[in-house]
Amino acid sequence: MDIDARSHGLWGASAAPAPDTSALDGTRHVDVAIIGAGYTGLSAALHLAQFGRSVAVLEAATPGFGGSGRNVGLVNAGMWVMPDALRQSLGQDLGGRMLSFLGEAPSAVFDLIERHDIVCEAQRQGTLHCAVGQSGLTEITERARQWAALDAPVEVLSAKDAAAKLGTNHFAGALWDHRAGTIQPLGYARGLCRAAMLAGAQVCSQSPVIKISEDKDGWCLSTPNGEVHADWVIAATNVYTASVWPELATSQCVLPYFNMATRPLPTDVLGAILPEKQGAWDTRSVLTSFRLDDAGRLVFGSVGQLGIEASIHAGFARRSLLAMYPQLEEVTFEHQWWGQIGMTPDNLPSLSVLGRNALAVTGFNGRGIAPGTVCGRVMAHHIAGNLPFSEIPLPVRAPTETPLRRARGLGYRAGAAALHAVAQRV
Repeated sequence: MDIDARSHGLWGASAAPAPDTSALDGTRHVDVAIIGAGYTGLSAALHLAQFGRSVAVLEAATPGFGGSGRNVGLVNAGMWVMPDALRQSLGQDLGGRMLSFLGEAPSAVFDLIERHDIVCEAQRQGTLHCAVGQSGLTEITERARQWAALDAPVEVLSAKDAAAKLGTNHFAGALWDHRAGTIQPLGYARGLCRAAMLAGAQVCSQSPVIKISEDKDGWCLSTPNGEVHADWVIAATNVYTASVWPELATSQCVLPYFNMATRPLPTDVLGAILPEKQGAWDTRSVLTSFRLDDAGRLVFGSVGQLGIEASIHAGFARRSLLAMYPQLEEVTFEHQWWGQIGMTPDNLPSLSVLGRNALAVTGFNGRGIAPGTVCGRVMAHHIAGNLPFSEIPLPVRAPTETPLRRARGLGYRAGAAALHAVAQRV
């Protein structure tokens, strides 16, 4: 499970080096054991260590190996669900608290980056949700209205103003969310890992949890070469969950998502494409995303897996970039990679109680960076005694298997490939 070109692509090639970690060897006793070294687990570890708790993080591969090291790198506020719909689903009280919690999440990410000097190409210029046609413009206008009613710093750009930000007149407008930004996602995960270790947390790589048991004294987590005994457990594996608590994965449908990165663009071309370095994505049901990295590579992503259909997605990516930016006639991709997004039936994350003193948050629905960071923090506050369970701003649900999850996942994969085979050919 080492990082390779197809799993982490550009992020694996350009991230700051990971801190030195090794496999668990022997027996350790800690206050809190965390399974998974992604954003949620590492944020929880960092905050718990700062609260004076002893922490051991058990990672099956390396820090950031799962979705945390493979995503687009858009640090967005909130979820896909519109604010009004979220409150209708969860109620005014919990829904309102969750909106505030997730609306402030990007600030938490950028504050951690600054406080711990995390090297991750952080750009806090906002993100642009690009309207495809009149229906897309109607959607982003309503989304902006609902967020503005909550005093969020968002604005709808006209087609002309959006073109100035994007460098293309391909869209009918855009929603500019000033709370948001972009990062190098694997670099951020590695930086969180380093900060947690400096605070006193133990991070063990290549240490998959193969068995977990509970007795009167707490929890025992077994790996191939050791054991951790803990009073509390946080399962922070999301859809990459393996043998322990597999229901955390089966409660979600897997959506594959790929990214492709060009070579660094020539200076004369680069100045006209996303000149302020906002990250962007569109309103299509099978959405596409695009952004720049610090070296001037254009990163393009969409739904799909890079298996036998990789050439289909690559062709779609080339056509899409040329439709937006005709000056990229000779576009070639230097990196290609893909990962998995866990989608829940209501498109919202939830907190699960897995037993006495055992918690998990799952279902980030493609918004893992900011929500994962603050969900790790909020679990740390609860375990440290700073936050009553009733005040955690998340719905509490037992994980139950999503009906037809495998069929739906295969449908997403096949449907994206079929669409991309023909899209942007005219």
